[in-house]
Amino acid sequence: MRQAHPLKDLSLYRLYDRLYNFYGQQHWWPGDTPFEIAVGAILTQNTNWGNVEKAIRNLKANGALNARAIHRMPLDGLATLIRPSGYFNIKAKRLKAFIDYLVEHYEGSMARMKKGVAETLRPELLGINGIGQETADSILLYALDKPVFVIDAYTKRVLSRHELMNSKASYSEYQLLFHSALLPEVRLFNEYHALLVRVGKDYCKPRPQCDGCPLSAE
Repeated sequence: MRQAHPLKDLSLYRLYDRLYNFYGQQHWWPGDTPFEIAVGAILTQNTNWGNVEKAIRNLKANGALNARAIHRMPLDGLATLIRPSGYFNIKAKRLKAFIDYLVEHYEGSMARMKKGVAETLRPELLGINGIGQETADSILLYALDKPVFVIDAYTKRVLSRHELMNSKASYSEYQLLFHSALLPEVRLFNEYHALLVRVGKDYCKPRPQCDGCPLSAE
């Protein structure tokens, strides 16, 4: 069991321990490379992961899962390849915008981008058309190994139901809770967010199913 830092909040560590002891390691975010993870973070907006996997397989099969190929590809061609992800015309524009940024600022290299600091990278990502806070933070945490906690609907639902946060609090307020309560460890942030997603899908649904939930006694 993880030992909390004496100056950090025990309740969030206890929540993490409960989830980790129940589920184990989640191996999230799936992807062979940081670039694939970043693409997946953009394509997963408003769809399920199974559809994203189909779109990524299409890109791989056409030798297009790299920055240079997507940068050169016509927009309609890219939209066709990512069609399974839904809203494919919109997502093609968003993916193109990210790739343009990556090529122009970091020569198309996620490794070069990773050398930057989160305080600089986050506003850069948020300045890209179609990339909001959740997508930007997913790229920072999962693709670039920056200790930035990702907030999503599952996280808000779990924390508000266990009275750790007001359901009406903003994204930034939720994120500040984690950043102020936990040590800034990439592995911890990665695993914690994945576990919250898992329990949110399994138990903490819009209509909660509390029987058997690892947090039912919290």
